[in-house]
Amino acid sequence: MTAPPGVVDARDEDATVVRRSWHEPDLFTVIYDRYFPQIYRYVAGRLGRDVADDVAAEVFLTAFRKRDRFDPERGAVRPWLFGIANNLVGQYRRDESRRYAALARLGGDQVGGEHEERVTARVTAEGMRPRLAEALAALPEGDRDVLLLVALGGLGYQEAAQALEIPGGTVGSRLSRARKKLRKALGGTDPMSAKEDSHG
Repeated sequence: MTAPPGVVDARDEDATVVRRSWHEPDLFTVIYDRYFPQIYRYVAGRLGRDVADDVAAEVFLTAFRKRDRFDPERGAVRPWLFGIANNLVGQYRRDESRRYAALARLGGDQVGGEHEERVTARVTAEGMRPRLAEALAALPEGDRDVLLLVALGGLGYQEAAQALEIPGGTVGSRLSRARKKLRKALGGTDPMSAKEDSHG
């Protein structure tokens, strides 16, 4: 049973809300309310808080404009939004690389802000921040995107595959390659679990 116009049941699936928003545009605010905090944290973790508000808002503006093209047969709304976010982050590649390079030059005690809170907490242990930033900057863009969608965005393999529009197997191989490179750069520390890797 469909909710009355302008009303969304909390149990309504995202795809239903998006579909209804084609004719009731105001309903798209439900998607915004559900996912803005996640998208904001992801963008802030990659680009910093200075631009995160604008970029995160642009994600939802883009999604709103393209909502009639969302296809639930191709996947869920959450990875669709992260795909848009990743594309917008891509427009800031130079800024992101400079950010990691700057973080690599700083000592662990000097690093602060949203980037530290998200990337450090989700990707590596204390004391690894400068080396991690340097290693992230050195990763190929595709590998970095996969790693950060999984580690920072909290996406599963299939969600990351949908967000990047690549096969799930490619996500697995890119993530494995990125982890191996980061592990080597961090002296054997697994960047995803902060546990020592005994396999070298």
